[in-house]
Order: sequence, then structure tokens, then C-alpha cells
Amino acid sequence: MPYIPTTPEETRRMLSVIGVEKIEDLFADIPEEIRLKRPMDLPKPMSEAEVKRHMEELANKNKVLINFIGAGAYERLIPTIVPYILSRWEIYSAYTPYQPEVSQGTLQMIFEFQSLMCELTGMEVATASHYDGATAAAEAALMSCADTRKHKVLVSRAVHPQYRDVIRTYATGQRIEIVEIPIKDGRTDLAELEKLLAAKDVAGVILQNPNFLGQIESMAEAVQLAHKAGALGIAVFDPISLGVLAPPGEYDADIAVGEGQSLGLPLSYGGPYLGIVTSKERLVRRLPGRLIGATRDVDGKRGFVMTLATREQHIRREKATSNICTNEALCATAATIYLAALGKEGLKEVARQCVLKSHYAYEKLTSIPGVTPVFTGPFFCEFALKTDKLTPKEGYKGLADKGFAAALDLTPYYPEYEGAMLFAVTEARTKAEIDALAAAMGGLLA
Repeated sequence: MPYIPTTPEETRRMLSVIGVEKIEDLFADIPEEIRLKRPMDLPKPMSEAEVKRHMEELANKNKVLINFIGAGAYERLIPTIVPYILSRWEIYSAYTPYQPEVSQGTLQMIFEFQSLMCELTGMEVATASHYDGATAAAEAALMSCADTRKHKVLVSRAVHPQYRDVIRTYATGQRIEIVEIPIKDGRTDLAELEKLLAAKDVAGVILQNPNFLGQIESMAEAVQLAHKAGALGIAVFDPISLGVLAPPGEYDADIAVGEGQSLGLPLSYGGPYLGIVTSKERLVRRLPGRLIGATRDVDGKRGFVMTLATREQHIRREKATSNICTNEALCATAATIYLAALGKEGLKEVARQCVLKSHYAYEKLTSIPGVTPVFTGPFFCEFALKTDKLTPKEGYKGLADKGFAAALDLTPYYPEYEGAMLFAVTEARTKAEIDALAAAMGGLLA
């Protein structure tokens, strides 16, 4: 609800219930010598209309750019029904569901979220809910080591660089060796992967699809190589891409993790986001987080309970799978509403729009003299380009001056692709915006 101040009468009644005469009495425990003896230096009071006008004036000073940057966090169209339902008092709660008798709404939402994640990925079980895609990937690495009792994990260099950093951080404390799989033409080099697997001491193999460079990986072949060597196949997925790409369950992944920000969550200056962790049923006791199940009470009514929560808060430390204690349930609820609102066909259409619009942008940009693609493989909604005149820094600044956030510099992450710029095109972009971006790029290179 909007802020509504109390009336003098309401203030008097509250003070009476507390047992004091005036508001100043509430601060009686603060020593007199440290109290402020003068009025605070604040602007003069404003009416609600004046405050609203002032805030709008401040907001209008922001320069809003048309966004063509993705790299793991994407501007997407969010149906109005998502924030509307999410803001209802029955749902808008961060309460962690330890007591089922007072948490049925939250528990049901998590149950529905898990069910939708299983449908989306083709996996058998899903847990809820994790910080973000990076920590979900790190948890998957730990799961593979716990299951195989090996201590080496192979991670493709095409996996998001920040995900790889988080995986290394988790692995350090567990004494797990992280080895990166080389990439070739923007995709995981499967020949090198096969060589790395020859020692048979690998617990898990992690690939991202589509990968950080936008390219679509040969996931089925990679998972097959992992299984042949006695390792688990771990997929990092973009949930929107599963509207058109094969789900991890279809190519026999053992664990599938992802970032749920694309499912109804705004960019929000970096969070909070939503980690998704799913797996085959045989790994259910290795899953971090919590698993919500449906049951019936003594009267036969359907209810929801926390079926499994293998955290140190619930069981002996040495038996715990994770010490994540937060619950991104509100973000998971947003994802649940988003997927329920779109349905199967709606998700397919969003993914189709991403493919069509990104490929249209690719054709427009690469038709500009001096602009060339960095990679030749298929992509979903992101692609890398180079120019013969502009450095990525110059490209980013030049496009920003023309009203676009675009051309993410890949050089800090991949020195071998120096000069490469990553572009992302989601369903939120229009043909007019794409045409304007191409015209702006052409102008910079003229």
C-alpha cells in the first residue's frame, strides 16, 4: 500500500496503548547530551503532488538507452499480470516456509515453481530456490563431486566468466580442481574435452547453452562424452531458449541449472535474481535448497510441506548438501506467474521472436561495410561482431551517444577475441529500434 501518515488521533491512541504521553518519551533511553538540540536541516515540507513532481524531475535527468546488451541479464517484456499478482498481500512475503500451517500459500507457489521447472527442462526433480545462475552452477559442481566421489570438474571457457569465477570460489574451499575446456570458433572444443576426460578422474562436465558468446553448443555429444568417462553432464541453460531448443532432459543431462531473471524479473540494477537447479531423481538427496511436496492432512484436504531440506540448519553438518539459507521465493513466484501466463505456446513465441529479431539485427549490422561476424555457428539471441575501424570502447561510447546501450567488449573476458563486441536482441526490441541501431553503427563507420 502507498504510504499513509497517521492522524493526531491515531498517534494519541498508539501512545496510550504503549503507555507514554508523547513521542519524545519513546527516546527517553537516549542520553540527553547526545540528542540533537536544533531542528534538522531539511528542505521545507512538500505536499504529495509536489514530492511526486520533484521525483519525476529527478528521474527525467536519467538518460535512458535502448538496450542491446545481454550477457546473462536481459531486458524482456513482462506481462502486467506478473507484478499485479506478485504485489497481492497473500503472496508478497519473504517469509521462509518453516511452519507449513502458516505458509501454505508460499509452499504452494514453490511447489508450482518446481513443477514448471521440471516441465520446462525435462528433468525429474527441481529444488527451490537459489541466489542466481552463478551459484546454481557452483552447486551443480559440488553435487557432481559428492555423487562420483571425484574431485575434478571440467568447465567450458564458453560458460559465463562470472559463473566460472563463482564455481572456482566454491571449489577452493572443497579442494576441488577446476579445469577449463578450450573453445574453438566460439564453442566448446569437444576434441579437447575428450582428451581431458581420458584420465577418468572427472566428476562433472559443465557446458552452457546458448553459451556466453551466444553460440549454440553440441550438448548431446558433450553429455555423451561425459557419461562415457564416468562423469556427470551438467547443463547451464537460458530458460527462454528452451522455447525452441532441446531441453536438458532430452539430451540426458544429469543436472541442469540456469538463471531465472528472464522469467518475469526486471533487470533491477543487478538483482535479486533467481537460481534454478534441477536434476535426475537419483540425485535428489544431493540437491541443495529445499524440495516442497504435496500431501493431505488428517481431514483429507490437500496441503503442502517441506519434503526435503538437506541444509545444515536442518540436519547434521556433515550430512548437509548446502548452507544456502535464503529463499528467493518471491522471485520464484514471479517466474511461476510469468510461465503460467504465457503457457507453452506463449513461451515458444517469445523464443521465436528472439531468434527472428536477433537474426534480423545480425543481417542488418553485418551488411554494413567494415562489420564482420566473429563466429560462424548458430546462435539464439546474442552474437559477436568486429569492425575494421572501431574498438569496442569506441563502439560502446559512440552508440551510447546516439541513445543505445550496445557493443559489450569481450576482450577482458576473452583476450583471444580482442576487438569483439557482443550484441543481444530480445523480444523487447522493435524493428524500428534495430534499424536505428544499424543506422547509428553505419554512421560511426562512415
